Amino acid sequence: MSEHTQQPLVGRHALVTGASRGIGVAIVQRLLSEGAKVTLLGRQLTKVAAVAAELSADRAYAVVADVCDGEQMRTAIQDATNHFGAIDILINNAGQAASAPMHKMDDALWHTMLSVNLTGTYHGMRQVLPSMLQRNFGRIVNIASVTGLKGYPYISAYSASKHGVIGLTRSVALEVAGRDITVNAVCPGYTDTDIVRETVNNIQAKTGRSESEALAALVANNPQRRLIRCEEVANAVAWLCLPGSESVTGQSIAIAGGEVM
Repeated sequence: MSEHTQQPLVGRHALVTGASRGIGVAIVQRLLSEGAKVTLLGRQLTKVAAVAAELSADRAYAVVADVCDGEQMRTAIQDATNHFGAIDILINNAGQAASAPMHKMDDALWHTMLSVNLTGTYHGMRQVLPSMLQRNFGRIVNIASVTGLKGYPYISAYSASKHGVIGLTRSVALEVAGRDITVNAVCPGYTDTDIVRETVNNIQAKTGRSESEALAALVANNPQRRLIRCEEVANAVAWLCLPGSESVTGQSIAIAGGEVM
């Protein structure tokens, strides 16, 4: 069996945003295991550079950008292209989460959720699509959330931003469907990441619940009653990038233990 058969993404260049921790790192690891060259993008170069150096000396590269800033994204993606060649695979993973009841929400929280989660996804797609269209190939996977598929209380700004990501995914998928470019969203439930651990801490602080009680409240809507593992999200992302998934586009795939159907 040839190396190319064993690693079907050999020769492909993937860029992963929010790549310094959690789901982002798991996605990078999985794409590297499939043979891809991977550019890790994050806001702090020291962090993404350390992850890149740890994961691969020759097939991982770090760039810095705030996904909210279109010019920074353009510069970072040009840097990545100069280093590894045109980007074949884009994983829009960078995101933030915050909660507040609507009547107490301030404008800053609203704008941050939309800027990072939705506009950040737009910036990534907008920068890579011209090259993908020119070459008639591309795989884009946007990390959305189950909150983009149904409403949840107290996270209306976050949920709105993720609903926006799914709408963006569906529309662009149709625009490029005839060019061997697929655009999909992966929608995890509560996942075992630093962000969710911070949410557990916030629940404890606000309600006086224990850690186990706070965690149980988070996973109560998941029929499997557990947090999703980062590797499970990465597996779904990788499948959408591998040969054999060419007909899957415009989809929002829930990784949530049956929470949404």
